[in-house]
Amino acid sequence: MQLNSTEISELIKQRIAQFNVVSEAHNEGTIVSVSDGVIRIHGLADCMQGEMISLPGNRYAIALNLERDSVGAVVMGPYADLAEGMKVKCTGRILEVPVGRGLLAVWLTLWVHQSTVKVRWITTASLL
Repeated sequence: MQLNSTEISELIKQRIAQFNVVSEAHNEGTIVSVSDGVIRIHGLADCMQGEMISLPGNRYAIALNLERDSVGAVVMGPYADLAEGMKVKCTGRILEVPVGRGLLAVWLTLWVHQSTVKVRWITTASLL
């Protein structure tokens, strides 16, 4: 069976008309710069203000400066080994502060005694 050029062009036009382009926002980015505990990240399209960003080495950063093509974040912990080109991920979680009866007891103990007390932090929930 031979196809002529008009049949081929019609077939191509049909395929192009039926082609669905799916675009997704990715939650992975690349560190572009590191300076004094502040990192600039490219590629985090769905990042939220105050979101925890997962870094290599089981560390986190907090997204504070959201721009069209980059995100500025503050690293929570050591940052000397972070370098340009490292991959990071959005967690989808806003910064969490652990709370619970254990934390309240520690605060009351420190407030009443006003002295340094060795305590074990026991938390049961998170407060956003």
